[in-house]
Amino acid sequence: MSRLVLRVCLTAAAVTVSVGLIAAPAYASGGTAAGVLSATASCSQAYLPLPDPACTPGAKNPDVTQTTIGSTMCVSGWTATIRPSTSYTNGLKKQGIIDYGYADTSMSDYEEDHFLPLELGGAPKDSRNLWPEPHAGSPNSYSKDSVENAVKKAVCAGQVTLDDAQNAMLRNWTTAKSVLGIG
Repeated sequence: MSRLVLRVCLTAAAVTVSVGLIAAPAYASGGTAAGVLSATASCSQAYLPLPDPACTPGAKNPDVTQTTIGSTMCVSGWTATIRPSTSYTNGLKKQGIIDYGYADTSMSDYEEDHFLPLELGGAPKDSRNLWPEPHAGSPNSYSKDSVENAVKKAVCAGQVTLDDAQNAMLRNWTTAKSVLGIG
């Protein structure tokens, strides 16, 4: 079964519309993005190095809470147990490159990144939490990794709460460390 999806992104600069055909299971509920057809770019690059908040607002993993961090995100290697396969994320990345209207369409120039990192309780397969983050530019996907690690370390050490860390990352990962008062 397929369904027609109309996606509208509103930004201060423009209104864009994307019409897509999505094969079940639905894209937003963790299904494949391989069947999505996009008429035009529907997400703005104006927010880079952050994603367009209308397209990629982030999503939390309900299994990760302040009370469960000792058995989830603070356990070494835990993210490997929940990280989606590249066979899943490559379909999302390909469609995301179209949705963001990137001129460079080489898949290897992007990381299909979790806006709210898995390391900080981000939802692994929720399309609202995944986007094609460019490797180019500064800051970029590579510089975000060190911020994620520092913030996770602070949460696991009890220096900041999980909620504060998640909110700082979702607000602006480039300022998260200074907002949280960590190294």
